[in-house]
Parts: sequence; C-alpha cells; structure tokens
Amino acid sequence: MLAGALRDELPAAGADVLDLCTGSGLLAVTAARQGARATAVDVSRRALLSARLNAAANGVRVRTRRGWLFEAVPGEQFDAIVSNPPYLPAATDALPGGGPERAWEGGRDGRALLDPICRQAPSYLRPGGSVLVVHSSVCGVEETLGTLAAAGLDVDVVQRARGPLGSRLRERASHLWASGMLAPGGLEEDIVVVRGALPAGMPAAPAVAAHA
Repeated sequence: MLAGALRDELPAAGADVLDLCTGSGLLAVTAARQGARATAVDVSRRALLSARLNAAANGVRVRTRRGWLFEAVPGEQFDAIVSNPPYLPAATDALPGGGPERAWEGGRDGRALLDPICRQAPSYLRPGGSVLVVHSSVCGVEETLGTLAAAGLDVDVVQRARGPLGSRLRERASHLWASGMLAPGGLEEDIVVVRGALPAGMPAAPAVAAHA
C-alpha cells in the first residue's frame, strides 16, 4: 500500500526522498527505481545493510544513514518523506534496544515513533513536498491527521484497507480492548496511509527537538 502511494506521490525524477525506519529498504528502493535520490534511515545496522543489499540487487543506489529518525539527517530537506514505523501497541512505553522487536514495538499507544515523525516531518519538507505514513487504525488515525494539520499541512487518508488483526496484534487484543484502542471483542483493523502536504507557497515549519 505504502509503496504504491509513494509511486503516485513522487514528483519528477531527481526528487529527494527520505525513508524513515527503512527496515529492508523497500520504500527507499521503490523511490530510487522511480529516479529519486533516496535516503534510508534506521537505528539498526542490519536494516541498513539490508537496504544497501536490496538496492544493489535492484540496480539502484540508496544513501543510508544510521540514527534516531530525523537526527540522522540534520538540516536537510526533502521532496517526499515516507515511513512505515513500528506502531504495535505494547504493555510498556519502553522501546526495545535491540532484536527484531524494534521493527514493531511502538509503546503503549503505538505512537512512540508516529508522534515525533508527524511533529518533525514538516520541518524537513520542501514547499510542495509531502509526507506519507502508514499505520493501524488502533493507533488513532485522527491523531495523525490532527498533528500534521496543526503544522500547516494539507492532510488526507489516501489509502485504507480493512481486515483481521495481524497475528501480533491479535495476541494483544485484551490490551487493546482494555485501553479503548479497539472496541470490546473487536478483531479487525484498518491499515491506513496518511498524507500530509506542505503547500507550495508555505515555508517549512521551524525545527523542534527530535525527541519532543
């Protein structure tokens, strides 16, 4: 879903695209295959190695940077920012410091990375640029739309798909019911791609702390 939305969103070849929480590098490679200058960011060394290998396998070049979200690209701006961050609600706000769990754990409400991405992204967009973020409806679609809109972006949901909870979320259904993130007994979710666009005549928002 997100790769398709990114292909639809990309401007002319030569655009600068930032893929946050790149994981395998799929989105960065997608952008590079469309002629973009792609930068892939992750805290995991193994993820960045995977991104480089997948870029090479696809005959494209992807710049990789290791770090926490936008701290890896200080002072830079992009035509498009895309992210499939860890967003599974957990029993604690403490994020894992290593291991595969870093790919999906998102704090108690699933927004430990979503919120800083939404707050920070406008500062790293060029006028006319856009940010695309994918996550589950249990994390609060309106919160994402509201945070991006508060920064002056034009927002909408460009893709939505409804289906049963994935295996990891299903294991946490009781937590979701108890916290009100899912209706009692509910076992379905929407996966949404949210878009925030910075109007062409609007300057980027002032930068704020990445951990805010």
